[in-house]
Amino acid sequence: MKDIIKNEFDEHLKTSQALGCLTEQVEKAATMCIKSLKMGGKILLCGNGGSAADAQHIAAELVGRFNHIRRGLPAIALTANSSNITSIGNDFGFNYIFERQVEAFAQENDVLIAISTSGNSENIINAIRFATNISCKTIGFTGEEGGLMNQMCDLTIAAPSKNTPRIQEMHIIIGHVICHLIDKEFVN
Repeated sequence: MKDIIKNEFDEHLKTSQALGCLTEQVEKAATMCIKSLKMGGKILLCGNGGSAADAQHIAAELVGRFNHIRRGLPAIALTANSSNITSIGNDFGFNYIFERQVEAFAQENDVLIAISTSGNSENIINAIRFATNISCKTIGFTGEEGGLMNQMCDLTIAAPSKNTPRIQEMHIIIGHVICHLIDKEFVN
């Protein structure tokens, strides 16, 4: 057991140390979000499974607070409304649960943060495609391979791993850094 635990910790540390190569992308992502928020836009987030939880976590950091007391910032996790998800899934299909919400909530100058460890989740791809068509900026959080999101997003941040748990761990660190940078801009 101890060997497994140590190995998991070591893998996490090794992957975390490789994040330095993403500094520029993370800064660009924060800048995109800050610009949108200053122009009256909002941040929308979506993902499946653990990435759905990450979308909700990041949205909560923006609406509530991260490190500093500041005004609440408009962020919507498209994963959080079970009535929306189930009605859209029932009427249109699971592959449209995020696209339909992007259609309802997103506007030009908003930012969609789409989270998919593979970069190929069809419901995420559909949301990105719709967002792009209405001039909503798109940021993709994905894994080393990047999938289709690499070609579709305005900016892709690919965690340096092929291992889903490591990718998800890096996504939350990246999300926290972006929240920290946004937080700094809006502290009174």
